[in-house]
Amino acid sequence: MPRYKLTIAYDGTEFHGWQRQEPADAPPLRTVQGVVQEAVRDLLRQPVEVVGASRTDSGVHAVGQVAAFTADVRIPLARLAQAITARLPRDVQVLTAEQVEDGFNPIGGARSKCYRYTIEHTSHPHNPRPLFDRNLVFATPYALDVGRMQDAARRLVGTYDCASFAQVDHGRATTVRTVFDCIARSPAPRRVEIEIAASGFLYNMVRIVAGTLLEVGRGRIDAADIPRIIEARDRRASGPTLPPQGLCLRWIWYGAAAAQGAAPEGAGGDGARGDGAGGDGAEVHGREDGNTGNEAIGPASLGGDACAEC
Repeated sequence: MPRYKLTIAYDGTEFHGWQRQEPADAPPLRTVQGVVQEAVRDLLRQPVEVVGASRTDSGVHAVGQVAAFTADVRIPLARLAQAITARLPRDVQVLTAEQVEDGFNPIGGARSKCYRYTIEHTSHPHNPRPLFDRNLVFATPYALDVGRMQDAARRLVGTYDCASFAQVDHGRATTVRTVFDCIARSPAPRRVEIEIAASGFLYNMVRIVAGTLLEVGRGRIDAADIPRIIEARDRRASGPTLPPQGLCLRWIWYGAAAAQGAAPEGAGGDGARGDGAGGDGAEVHGREDGNTGNEAIGPASLGGDACAEC
């Protein structure tokens, strides 16, 4: 039977993460995978299994989650995304639906992913905390030096052991990952966005990186300390784990073959995989120009507006 790839956006505020959770002694928890799978089954009248690429946590958002399922679909492909969305709650949307090769694996086939973490710093007494987008940003009362944060962010680029930026009980066989790019910028007064693209991420890795860069912005960690933090391979060496609401999954890239077309600008890669992969363990901590020589990070470059609402 044909296989289909979905690109999904959601506000994670009211969800217990992506992955379906069905406790033995309690009703199933509300998860994104659960509601999407229910909608697809209701539409197709088939026992479909929807598999997602990234197991985002409770409160984490996405505009580029990828999922796949195999089924006999009689609905025209051009209408499939809309038909599924019509059966979903208002905090989830299927943005696109496309037919892919039978062996498409949304988890193992991922070559790079990008997350954005958004911070609002409200140090002045006349700067109130975010109100209408409070579930999409993390508010801190401290003034942040974005220049210092960017200096530190570029030092995170490279292939290395990321144990200092992972929850202790991460459950992975290896903690080596390739960080293709990392930037910190201020798109508006008092707002800071941190974006990081990598071959895959360890548990809480982006939120710990964001917490470390926050400490750099406050002046509590020096940007020049980043190589020392990396080399420590110790969670205690890095900054705090920031809350989930500021985090948004922007995109997941599978390479030109999976896209059945030309590679996006700036894309290519050396076969770096998704969450379960590592790399060769080379201790490369980034060049002065801010990349590793492998510029194949995925769709376009960091800093676009694909995740503007997150």
